[in-house]
Amino acid sequence: MTIDPAKSIPAFYAGQSIFLTGATGFLGKVFIEKVLRSCPDVREIFLLMRPKKGLDVNQRLEKILNLPLFDKLREELPSSFKKLIPISGNVNEKVLGLADKDKQMLIDRVTIIIHTAASVKFNDSLKYAILNNTRSTRDICILAQNIKNIVALVYVSTAFTNVNEPFVEEKVYSPVVNWKKMIDMAESLDEHNLNVFTAKFLDYAPNTYIFSKNLAESVIHEYSSSLPCAIVRPSIVVSSIKEPFPGWIDNYYGPISLCAGIAKGAIQIVYIDKSCYNNIVPVDIVIKAMLVACWKLGLTTFTKDSNLFVLNCVNEKRTTHQYGRNIYRSLNDEIPAEGTIWNTKGRYTNNFILFYILTMLLHVSPAILIDRILICFGRRPIAIRLVRLLYVVNCVIYYFSSNNWEYSNLNKSFLTSLILPEEQEMFSFDYSAYDSKEYYKNMMIGGKKFLLREDLNQLNAARVRQRRVNLFSTVVENIIFLGVLWILYKWIFL
Repeated sequence: MTIDPAKSIPAFYAGQSIFLTGATGFLGKVFIEKVLRSCPDVREIFLLMRPKKGLDVNQRLEKILNLPLFDKLREELPSSFKKLIPISGNVNEKVLGLADKDKQMLIDRVTIIIHTAASVKFNDSLKYAILNNTRSTRDICILAQNIKNIVALVYVSTAFTNVNEPFVEEKVYSPVVNWKKMIDMAESLDEHNLNVFTAKFLDYAPNTYIFSKNLAESVIHEYSSSLPCAIVRPSIVVSSIKEPFPGWIDNYYGPISLCAGIAKGAIQIVYIDKSCYNNIVPVDIVIKAMLVACWKLGLTTFTKDSNLFVLNCVNEKRTTHQYGRNIYRSLNDEIPAEGTIWNTKGRYTNNFILFYILTMLLHVSPAILIDRILICFGRRPIAIRLVRLLYVVNCVIYYFSSNNWEYSNLNKSFLTSLILPEEQEMFSFDYSAYDSKEYYKNMMIGGKKFLLREDLNQLNAARVRQRRVNLFSTVVENIIFLGVLWILYKWIFL
């Protein structure tokens, strides 16, 4: 395939009108920043948003644009923010909750749709997951069919939609059930009746999120006969590797919350198979993959015989959880979190019985004590609730941290080969040569700065506190251990 220089990536996006769902999410915000900075001649970006916490969509957008994520763009291209047009809607509602006038405006002006919106909670009810993740994808496709000048529809799925396949190819597999019937059931049955079917349906998937995303891929596959579509499948999306700066993160989703808990000393035991591979991918790599996949669609003449383009976007370096923990431990003395409450060893086990016992001893028992102290001082108890939340998170992500999958990456190699040499640095999503330790270091710094909102100028104080806490916790743990041995000795021999 020969690329006309006039069809470079920024040139392709010049004059395009993009409709983005999930604009307030982790991926959505980084997508906005990257497009405005790297494709400055894009015409406009319509952002599907919903009012929240007393803020309308314009106020929410203003709040988002004040994030440090946009500092570089604010300095270099401040006028580009005028190209952002918030649209009130909700993917949980029929027809995306769009007003008629907004829907008509999208039909008249949009040329590209990027669908990233989804409920990513693994423990959502089946009804909620289907309406958010499957029905919304169908409604996006129906909207795209009505758009006059549609160039591309990119759907962001997940690398885990086909967990029953040990080797995941870049194709859509046969659906586990009929997506149309599932949407009808979700719309017509109440939560209680629909939950009766949950156990049956989850024979095919570990949770409702994966199940609903699997069905959404089938939706895209069916509509791809009449629309230029692509599916991008990222694995677990974490901190940026480079853009707009290393270490950007603002999401506590899944394993990130566990990492934060370990850094603070609040988590002492983690349910994980440390010999399995780490399924993380930097957020800016995913965004570049989305942009290039969309560009490829725009350069390809669409026919009814065109194949649906599927791109697996996963970790290129097969490192284990044990490897990641070793790097974390080597860096933790250099970049500790502030206000640690106990040691930050983060013990790993894949034995559920041991995990449960240690959770009771190391998490629940101290949490009960802390909550009683808080009550005595007239404060609201929060420790047990936090421990329960982290326990549930650890259990639901264990499936993904205790299994390995292999992925085809032929389309990744194909796409990166199409990018012009002078645009490789800006748009290539090949990061096989990255320095793992440097990436983890930037991830830890980003977590401190943007998630925990800690001052990096206070690192010396944090180091002093952590040394004291580590010494104190080691002494206490040894005393408890010796005490238990003494009790066992008295019980057995006396």
